Amino acid sequence: MAKRNITYHWGDRTLLITLGNKVNNRIRALYIAELIFIGCMATVFLLQSIPFRHNFINWIAATGASLLYLLAAYRFLSRIFFDEQLQLDTKHITIIRKTLLSRHVARYDWDQIGALHYEGKSRKTDHPLKGSSFDYFGFDTQEHLIQSLHHEGNLYFDTKKGRVFFAPGVYSWDAEKLVQIMKLYTGNSIKLGPEWDEMLQEQEHDDTASN
Repeated sequence: MAKRNITYHWGDRTLLITLGNKVNNRIRALYIAELIFIGCMATVFLLQSIPFRHNFINWIAATGASLLYLLAAYRFLSRIFFDEQLQLDTKHITIIRKTLLSRHVARYDWDQIGALHYEGKSRKTDHPLKGSSFDYFGFDTQEHLIQSLHHEGNLYFDTKKGRVFFAPGVYSWDAEKLVQIMKLYTGNSIKLGPEWDEMLQEQEHDDTASN
């Protein structure tokens, strides 16, 4: 399973940052629930198809059950074994996304991308029942979970083809250290959005106060 801690590997010509899989436990529980739900559906189809004999409908149901099992397993393994890495050198940033069954690599030139921004979780409109004693079913909590399920990443930069998001589950306390090390390694190659000035100043203030 992918590691959940961020690690840094300094090389002579590259810096490899392993972001790991920082999906929180509630989202992992939803992944498990989805696996169980689809698996139960597939089992129902499979039981309905027995005995197979030479009935065409039964064979179709058995085939559908098999596909559901494969779909459930693929989605679960792809999410649980997801791992993301950043490889930096003086000219490029490479984003590597890996699962148990796939590997996707995208490389971008520093001089052809915009500044690096921190988005965190996108702002959402609070549910009307938030904080209300009538929110028996936890609608606001469910909306936060749904948002997390579809979240692409907390960091992004602009390209000619649109925004590139990465680092899902990496929030401010880790993102600040991540960006400081990226800046230390790449120097002026990396450009930062204005929000980083305030975030990094806050971190320095907190570090000074703790000392």
